[in-house]
Amino acid sequence: MQSRFWSDRRLTFRMGITLFLLGLLYVGFVAALVALLKSWILVVVIVALIFGAQYWFSDRVALFAMRGRVVEPDEYPGLHGVVDRLSAMADMPKPVVAVSDMEMPNAFATGRNPDHAVVCVTTGLLRRLEPAELEGVLAHELSHVAHKDVAVITVASFLGVIAGLIVRFAFYSELFGGGRRDQNTLIVFAAVMGVSAAVYTLSFLLIRALSRYRELAADRAAALLTGRPSALAAALTKVTGDIARIPTKDLRTAQAFNAFYFTPAFGAEPGLSRFFATHPSLEERVAQLGRISAELGEAATPGKI
Repeated sequence: MQSRFWSDRRLTFRMGITLFLLGLLYVGFVAALVALLKSWILVVVIVALIFGAQYWFSDRVALFAMRGRVVEPDEYPGLHGVVDRLSAMADMPKPVVAVSDMEMPNAFATGRNPDHAVVCVTTGLLRRLEPAELEGVLAHELSHVAHKDVAVITVASFLGVIAGLIVRFAFYSELFGGGRRDQNTLIVFAAVMGVSAAVYTLSFLLIRALSRYRELAADRAAALLTGRPSALAAALTKVTGDIARIPTKDLRTAQAFNAFYFTPAFGAEPGLSRFFATHPSLEERVAQLGRISAELGEAATPGKI
Protein backbone atom coordinates (compact mmCIF):
# COMPACT_ATOMS: atom_id res chain seq x y z
CA MET A 1 0.00 0.00 0.00
CA GLN A 2 1.34 3.43 -1.01
CA SER A 3 1.30 5.99 1.81
CA ARG A 4 0.70 9.70 1.37
CA PHE A 5 4.19 10.56 2.52
CA TRP A 6 6.13 12.52 -0.07
CA SER A 7 7.81 10.04 -2.41
CA ASP A 8 11.58 10.47 -2.67
CA ARG A 9 12.98 8.84 -5.81
CA ARG A 10 16.51 9.85 -4.86
CA LEU A 11 16.16 7.96 -1.60
CA THR A 12 14.82 4.91 -3.43
CA PHE A 13 17.72 5.12 -5.89
CA ARG A 14 20.29 5.43 -3.10
CA MET A 15 18.79 2.50 -1.23
CA GLY A 16 18.96 0.39 -4.40
CA ILE A 17 22.57 1.35 -5.10
CA THR A 18 23.58 0.68 -1.50
CA LEU A 19 22.02 -2.77 -1.51
CA PHE A 20 23.55 -3.53 -4.91
CA LEU A 21 27.06 -2.54 -3.84
CA LEU A 22 26.72 -4.42 -0.58
CA GLY A 23 25.53 -7.43 -2.55
CA LEU A 24 28.73 -7.36 -4.57
CA LEU A 25 30.69 -7.57 -1.35
CA TYR A 26 29.01 -10.87 -0.56
CA VAL A 27 31.08 -12.61 -3.25
CA GLY A 28 34.38 -12.01 -1.51
CA PHE A 29 32.82 -12.35 1.90
CA VAL A 30 31.28 -15.77 1.27
CA ALA A 31 34.57 -16.93 -0.23
CA ALA A 32 36.29 -15.88 3.00
CA LEU A 33 33.75 -17.79 5.08
CA VAL A 34 34.20 -20.92 3.00
CA ALA A 35 37.98 -20.66 3.28
CA LEU A 36 37.66 -20.43 7.05
CA LEU A 37 34.93 -22.99 7.74
CA LYS A 38 35.61 -25.42 4.83
CA SER A 39 31.89 -26.09 4.41
CA TRP A 40 29.32 -24.48 2.13
CA ILE A 41 26.49 -26.01 4.15
CA LEU A 42 27.76 -24.57 7.41
CA VAL A 43 28.22 -21.16 5.78
CA VAL A 44 24.66 -21.12 4.44
CA VAL A 45 23.18 -22.23 7.77
CA ILE A 46 25.12 -19.66 9.82
CA VAL A 47 24.41 -16.77 7.43
CA ALA A 48 20.73 -17.68 7.11
CA LEU A 49 20.23 -17.97 10.86
CA ILE A 50 21.89 -14.65 11.69
CA PHE A 51 20.21 -12.82 8.80
CA GLY A 52 16.83 -14.26 9.71
CA ALA A 53 17.25 -13.33 13.37
CA GLN A 54 18.25 -9.76 12.50
CA TYR A 55 15.44 -9.31 9.96
CA TRP A 56 12.61 -10.88 11.95
CA PHE A 57 13.59 -9.83 15.47
CA SER A 58 15.34 -6.48 14.92
CA ASP A 59 12.41 -4.57 16.45
CA ARG A 60 12.45 -6.71 19.62
CA VAL A 61 16.23 -6.45 19.92
CA ALA A 62 16.13 -2.65 19.58
CA LEU A 63 13.33 -2.30 22.15
CA PHE A 64 15.12 -4.59 24.59
CA ALA A 65 18.45 -2.79 24.18
CA MET A 66 16.88 0.63 24.72
CA ARG A 67 14.59 -0.52 27.56
CA GLY A 68 11.48 0.18 25.49
CA ARG A 69 8.10 -1.34 26.22
CA VAL A 70 4.87 -1.43 24.27
CA VAL A 71 2.24 0.91 25.74
CA GLU A 72 -1.55 0.89 25.35
CA PRO A 73 -3.82 3.88 24.54
CA ASP A 74 -5.18 4.09 28.08
CA GLU A 75 -1.63 4.50 29.42
CA TYR A 76 -0.42 7.15 26.94
CA PRO A 77 -3.58 8.52 25.29
CA GLY A 78 -1.92 11.68 23.97
CA LEU A 79 0.93 9.79 22.32
CA HIS A 80 -1.45 7.26 20.77
CA GLY A 81 -3.68 10.08 19.59
CA VAL A 82 -0.85 11.70 17.64
CA VAL A 83 0.22 8.39 16.09
CA ASP A 84 -3.42 7.60 15.19
CA ARG A 85 -3.84 10.97 13.49
CA LEU A 86 -0.57 10.80 11.57
CA SER A 87 -1.21 7.23 10.44
CA ALA A 88 -4.60 8.29 9.10
CA MET A 89 -3.12 11.36 7.40
CA ALA A 90 -0.42 9.21 5.79
CA ASP A 91 -2.88 6.40 4.91
CA MET A 92 -0.65 3.74 6.44
CA PRO A 93 -1.09 1.06 9.13
CA LYS A 94 -0.68 2.30 12.68
CA PRO A 95 2.61 1.00 14.11
CA VAL A 96 3.04 -0.46 17.56
CA VAL A 97 3.67 2.37 20.03
CA ALA A 98 6.39 1.99 22.65
CA VAL A 99 8.01 4.15 25.33
CA SER A 100 11.54 3.93 26.71
CA ASP A 101 12.12 5.16 30.25
CA MET A 102 15.24 7.18 29.45
CA GLU A 103 16.15 10.76 30.24
CA MET A 104 17.79 11.16 26.83
CA PRO A 105 15.23 12.86 24.53
CA ASN A 106 14.98 10.77 21.37
CA ALA A 107 12.80 8.53 19.21
CA PHE A 108 13.29 5.73 16.71
CA ALA A 109 11.34 3.46 14.37
CA THR A 110 12.12 -0.15 13.60
CA GLY A 111 10.48 -3.13 11.94
CA ARG A 112 10.72 -5.06 8.69
CA ASN A 113 7.74 -3.38 6.94
CA PRO A 114 4.82 -0.99 7.60
CA ASP A 115 2.65 -3.87 8.84
CA HIS A 116 5.26 -4.90 11.42
CA ALA A 117 6.66 -1.59 12.64
CA VAL A 118 7.33 -0.05 16.04
CA VAL A 119 7.70 3.63 16.90
CA CYS A 120 9.35 4.29 20.24
CA VAL A 121 9.87 7.56 22.10
CA THR A 122 11.73 8.19 25.33
CA THR A 123 10.10 9.70 28.40
CA GLY A 124 12.74 12.42 28.18
CA LEU A 125 11.38 13.40 24.77
CA LEU A 126 7.76 13.41 25.94
CA ARG A 127 8.60 15.74 28.82
CA ARG A 128 10.44 18.25 26.66
CA LEU A 129 8.40 18.71 23.50
CA GLU A 130 5.30 20.72 22.76
CA PRO A 131 2.46 18.87 20.99
CA ALA A 132 3.30 20.28 17.53
CA GLU A 133 6.97 19.40 18.02
CA LEU A 134 6.12 15.85 19.06
CA GLU A 135 3.90 15.52 15.98
CA GLY A 136 6.85 16.52 13.77
CA VAL A 137 9.16 13.96 15.37
CA LEU A 138 6.63 11.16 15.07
CA ALA A 139 5.89 12.09 11.45
CA HIS A 140 9.64 11.87 10.81
CA GLU A 141 9.77 8.37 12.28
CA LEU A 142 6.64 7.22 10.42
CA SER A 143 8.18 8.40 7.14
CA HIS A 144 11.12 6.03 7.75
CA VAL A 145 8.60 3.20 7.98
CA ALA A 146 6.66 4.34 4.91
CA HIS A 147 9.82 4.74 2.80
CA LYS A 148 10.99 1.29 3.99
CA ASP A 149 14.46 2.66 4.69
CA VAL A 150 14.32 1.19 8.22
CA ALA A 151 14.19 -2.29 6.69
CA VAL A 152 16.95 -1.41 4.21
CA ILE A 153 19.24 -0.17 6.98
CA THR A 154 18.56 -3.37 8.92
CA VAL A 155 19.38 -5.58 5.94
CA ALA A 156 22.37 -3.46 4.93
CA SER A 157 23.88 -3.59 8.40
CA PHE A 158 23.69 -7.40 8.37
CA LEU A 159 26.84 -7.78 6.24
CA GLY A 160 28.87 -5.52 8.48
CA VAL A 161 27.71 -7.39 11.58
CA ILE A 162 28.73 -10.75 10.11
CA ALA A 163 32.07 -9.39 8.92
CA GLY A 164 32.79 -8.03 12.37
CA LEU A 165 31.96 -11.38 13.96
CA ILE A 166 34.26 -13.20 11.53
CA VAL A 167 37.13 -10.85 12.31
CA ARG A 168 36.70 -11.53 16.04
CA PHE A 169 36.35 -15.27 15.51
CA ALA A 170 39.44 -15.46 13.33
CA PHE A 171 41.43 -13.31 15.74
CA TYR A 172 40.59 -15.32 18.86
CA SER A 173 40.94 -18.62 17.04
CA GLU A 174 44.44 -17.66 15.97
CA LEU A 175 45.25 -16.19 19.36
CA PHE A 176 44.39 -19.34 21.26
CA GLY A 177 45.31 -21.95 18.65
CA GLY A 178 48.13 -20.33 16.71
CA GLY A 179 50.80 -22.67 18.00
CA ARG A 180 49.18 -25.66 16.32
CA ARG A 181 48.76 -24.11 12.86
CA ASP A 182 51.05 -24.43 9.85
CA GLN A 183 52.11 -21.57 7.60
CA ASN A 184 49.40 -22.15 4.99
CA THR A 185 46.70 -22.02 7.63
CA LEU A 186 48.12 -18.78 8.98
CA ILE A 187 47.97 -17.28 5.49
CA VAL A 188 44.32 -18.34 5.15
CA PHE A 189 43.48 -16.79 8.52
CA ALA A 190 45.23 -13.57 7.60
CA ALA A 191 43.34 -13.44 4.30
CA VAL A 192 40.03 -14.08 6.05
CA MET A 193 40.66 -11.29 8.54
CA GLY A 194 41.76 -8.93 5.78
CA VAL A 195 38.70 -9.58 3.61
CA SER A 196 36.33 -9.37 6.56
CA ALA A 197 37.89 -6.11 7.74
CA ALA A 198 37.60 -4.64 4.23
CA VAL A 199 33.97 -5.75 3.95
CA TYR A 200 33.17 -4.25 7.35
CA THR A 201 34.80 -0.92 6.43
CA LEU A 202 33.07 -0.63 3.04
CA SER A 203 29.67 -1.57 4.43
CA PHE A 204 30.18 0.92 7.27
CA LEU A 205 30.83 3.77 4.82
CA LEU A 206 27.95 2.83 2.51
CA ILE A 207 25.48 2.62 5.38
CA ARG A 208 26.60 5.97 6.83
CA ALA A 209 26.17 7.72 3.47
CA LEU A 210 22.66 6.28 3.06
CA SER A 211 21.77 7.05 6.67
CA ARG A 212 22.60 10.76 6.34
CA TYR A 213 20.45 11.14 3.25
CA ARG A 214 17.52 9.18 4.67
CA GLU A 215 17.35 11.57 7.64
CA LEU A 216 17.01 14.54 5.29
CA ALA A 217 14.36 12.64 3.31
CA ALA A 218 12.42 11.89 6.51
CA ASP A 219 12.60 15.55 7.58
CA ARG A 220 11.22 16.63 4.19
CA ALA A 221 8.43 14.05 4.19
CA ALA A 222 7.40 14.89 7.78
CA ALA A 223 7.40 18.64 7.11
CA LEU A 224 5.23 18.24 4.01
CA LEU A 225 2.79 15.84 5.68
CA THR A 226 2.20 18.01 8.76
CA GLY A 227 2.62 21.36 7.01
CA ARG A 228 4.69 22.56 10.00
CA PRO A 229 8.40 22.54 9.11
CA SER A 230 9.12 25.09 11.85
CA ALA A 231 7.74 22.76 14.53
CA LEU A 232 10.07 19.99 13.39
CA ALA A 233 12.97 22.46 13.29
CA ALA A 234 12.16 23.55 16.83
CA ALA A 235 12.10 19.92 17.98
CA LEU A 236 15.45 19.24 16.31
CA THR A 237 17.05 22.27 17.94
CA LYS A 238 15.61 21.51 21.36
CA VAL A 239 16.47 17.79 21.34
CA THR A 240 20.01 18.33 20.01
CA GLY A 241 20.70 20.97 22.65
CA ASP A 242 19.33 18.83 25.47
CA ILE A 243 21.27 15.74 24.38
CA ALA A 244 24.45 17.80 24.63
CA ARG A 245 23.69 18.21 28.35
CA ILE A 246 23.08 14.51 29.03
CA PRO A 247 26.09 12.91 30.81
CA THR A 248 28.32 11.00 28.39
CA LYS A 249 28.06 7.82 30.42
CA ASP A 250 24.29 7.83 29.85
CA LEU A 251 24.76 8.08 26.08
CA ARG A 252 27.19 5.19 25.57
CA THR A 253 24.55 2.47 25.27
CA ALA A 254 22.40 4.62 22.99
CA GLN A 255 25.23 5.40 20.56
CA ALA A 256 25.18 1.85 19.21
CA PHE A 257 21.72 2.64 17.77
CA ASN A 258 22.51 6.10 16.37
CA ALA A 259 21.54 5.11 12.82
CA PHE A 260 17.95 4.53 14.00
CA TYR A 261 17.52 7.62 16.18
CA PHE A 262 15.78 10.90 15.39
CA THR A 263 19.00 12.67 16.30
CA PRO A 264 22.36 11.10 17.23
CA ALA A 265 23.29 10.50 20.86
CA PHE A 266 26.38 12.68 20.86
CA GLY A 267 27.22 15.08 23.64
CA ALA A 268 28.88 17.47 21.20
CA GLU A 269 29.47 18.03 17.51
CA PRO A 270 31.51 15.05 16.27
CA GLY A 271 34.12 17.21 14.48
CA LEU A 272 35.90 15.47 11.63
CA SER A 273 33.93 12.32 12.32
CA ARG A 274 30.88 14.06 10.82
CA PHE A 275 32.03 12.59 7.49
CA PHE A 276 31.32 9.15 9.00
CA ALA A 277 28.25 10.26 10.97
CA THR A 278 24.83 8.63 10.76
CA HIS A 279 23.04 12.01 10.58
CA PRO A 280 23.57 15.31 8.74
CA SER A 281 24.42 18.31 10.90
CA LEU A 282 21.73 20.22 12.79
CA GLU A 283 22.47 23.27 10.64
CA GLU A 284 21.87 21.34 7.42
CA ARG A 285 18.60 19.88 8.66
CA VAL A 286 17.27 23.20 9.97
CA ALA A 287 18.29 24.99 6.76
CA GLN A 288 16.36 22.47 4.67
CA LEU A 289 13.28 22.88 6.86
CA GLY A 290 13.61 26.65 6.54
CA ARG A 291 13.48 26.35 2.76
CA ILE A 292 10.41 24.13 2.96
CA SER A 293 8.76 26.57 5.34
CA ALA A 294 9.34 29.41 2.88
CA GLU A 295 7.90 27.32 0.04
CA LEU A 296 4.79 26.51 2.07
CA GLY A 297 4.44 30.09 3.28
CA GLU A 298 4.31 28.86 6.85
CA ALA A 299 4.21 31.33 9.70
CA ALA A 300 7.30 31.51 11.88
CA THR A 301 5.43 30.28 14.96
CA PRO A 302 4.55 26.56 14.98
CA GLY A 303 0.82 25.89 15.08
CA LYS A 304 -0.87 23.89 17.77
CA ILE A 305 -2.34 20.44 17.33
